[in-house]
Amino acid sequence: MQTPVQVTFRDMAVSDVIEAKCWKEAEKLERYFDGIVGCQVTIAESSRGRQGNLFEVHVRLSVPGKELVASRTPPEHHADEEIDVAIREAFDRMRRQLQDHVRKMRGQVKLHENEGEAFAGGEAGGGRTAARRRA
Repeated sequence: MQTPVQVTFRDMAVSDVIEAKCWKEAEKLERYFDGIVGCQVTIAESSRGRQGNLFEVHVRLSVPGKELVASRTPPEHHADEEIDVAIREAFDRMRRQLQDHVRKMRGQVKLHENEGEAFAGGEAGGGRTAARRRA
C-alpha cells in the first residue's frame, strides 16, 4: 500500500494481528481511489460491566481536498462482539463514503433539477423562512 496507515489502540493491548487486519482493509480502499493521502484507525475497547468486551473503531481517511470519517460503535444492548467484525464494519462504512466521494468528483451523481439554484432576493418571501402554526 502506498498510503501510510496509522493504527492507535486505546484501553487495550497493542496487537500486531489487529494492526495487520487494519492494513489489509485499508489496502482494499485503494481499489476505489488511488489518491488516498493518509489513513488513521483508532480502536478502543470498552467493557460495559457484565456484557463483555465491545470495540469502537474509527477510521479517518485523508483524500485531496477532503477528510472522510467513519465509525463503528457497538449498539447499546449488544452483549459481546469480535474485533474483526467491528473493524470490517467500520471499513465497509468508509468504503461506501469513499465510493460516494469518487462519484461526486467524477460528476456521476444525479442532481435534482433545481439543485444549486439560489433564491433571488424577491422570491420566496425575500429569502426569509416563515414558520406556520397549525390551528
